[in-house]
Amino acid sequence: MRLIGLTGGIATGKSTVASMLTARGAVVVDADRLARDVILPGSTGFDEVVARFGRAVLEASGTVDRARLGAIVFADPQARAGLEEITHPRIRALMNERIQAALDSPAPLVVADIPLLFEGGREVAFPETLLVYAPPQVQLRRLGARDGIEGTAARLRLEAQLPIDSKCERATWVIDNGGSLEHTTAQVDSWWGEVVDLGQRSP
Repeated sequence: MRLIGLTGGIATGKSTVASMLTARGAVVVDADRLARDVILPGSTGFDEVVARFGRAVLEASGTVDRARLGAIVFADPQARAGLEEITHPRIRALMNERIQAALDSPAPLVVADIPLLFEGGREVAFPETLLVYAPPQVQLRRLGARDGIEGTAARLRLEAQLPIDSKCERATWVIDNGGSLEHTTAQVDSWWGEVVDLGQRSP
């Protein structure tokens, strides 16, 4: 087993689990990081974002202010669809390139980290999927503590994604990150031993 899709819900701690997998030798291709790359100044993605949303979404440095852009698109489904039309094809093309390069490496596991894996129907591209779970009340609390997003704005962000329990039903494996870091680490250790290490030893 070399390739899986990794996903979760907003503020479930997917990045924490991705870091744990990286520390164990996996190559993680992060869609969020690619989403930043495809709208860097000088790119056609950047030009299209500015044409669609105006220069008000730019920071003083001239880069896209992702927080300001996020506030716009999470409050307006049409605006969100417009942004996705610009960014998603570019992210997918770049992700496919990075995944292929990783599959050509000796890494024991290649992980495609995609926040909207199920929402976009992308799970069909992966033999198996790993979901990072946290209860909705924990997601809301973390959004407030991490990003200062609370109340209606926080609920809108959760509602823009499939309910986390629905994602659990569709995933191959689930890591529960609703509790302590130690509890999550123990689950990742167990999963890695059973799935990755055992898979490498299997004929």
